[in-house]
Amino acid sequence: MKRKRLRELLNAPGIIRAPGAFDAWSARLVEMAGFPAVYMTGYGASASVIGKPDIGLMTMSEMAIQAGNIASAVDIPLIADGDTGYGGVLNVMRTVHEFEKAGVAALQLEDQVFPKRCGHMEGKQLIPKEEMAAKIRAAAEARKSDDFVIIARTDARAVTGLEDAIARALAYADAGADVLFVEAPRTVTEMEEIFRAVKLPLIANMVEKGKTPLLPADELERIGYRIAIYPVSTLYAATKAMIKVLNLLKEEGSTENCLEDLVGFEEFNKLVGVETVRDLENKFL
Repeated sequence: MKRKRLRELLNAPGIIRAPGAFDAWSARLVEMAGFPAVYMTGYGASASVIGKPDIGLMTMSEMAIQAGNIASAVDIPLIADGDTGYGGVLNVMRTVHEFEKAGVAALQLEDQVFPKRCGHMEGKQLIPKEEMAAKIRAAAEARKSDDFVIIARTDARAVTGLEDAIARALAYADAGADVLFVEAPRTVTEMEEIFRAVKLPLIANMVEKGKTPLLPADELERIGYRIAIYPVSTLYAATKAMIKVLNLLKEEGSTENCLEDLVGFEEFNKLVGVETVRDLENKFL
């Protein structure tokens, strides 16, 4: 049902805004805020699950488990980061099976070599265009549901330039991708050029202080983008808030002077749904 909903959103007018989530709770907060979809960031998942940077250290099974936890916690579609597919074409097919089984609505695959790097980091390397096209064909064939969305991402802009990035995107479209993700264009002009060149729906990656201009959603829609993801906004906000509270606790020995920065006990219980699960429990007792 959630996969069908994402397809409906892609076919409807307007841009789909999908804030990033790094765990089930952040995904639930995205849903509670009223967004129509949520994006599982590999960058945030790596920090949350293993406390390490996004440089290909998370395994496929770890990412699929995290995706499953997130998907089961929300009723909105989940777009998940599938990194490089974790190997060759057969690995990509298994990755699709596992993420589809986990309840994901869309899976993003990228054309970096393994181990990959976060899209806005330096030092990225690419696999050949033909190899990535084969991965996309394998992914499209592996899915059991036609509503499962395959997103093809190219990181070529930072490595071989915009022209190659567009050529790769077109090749991945021909291979069977449903949505294209040309990572890290540097200017609005480049973003407009990408839109004019491709016919499939496009993702805009809004990373605060990243390489791409941080534009309002209505401006992204004007350019022609169909999905806007905000992969690190919740992660960075949560990190800054926790650092502030922990530093104050260390310095003052109490959190009394930062109570305004915290939700209260009852408020959190309401948000997390304590009353709802108690009512369900009492139904059977």
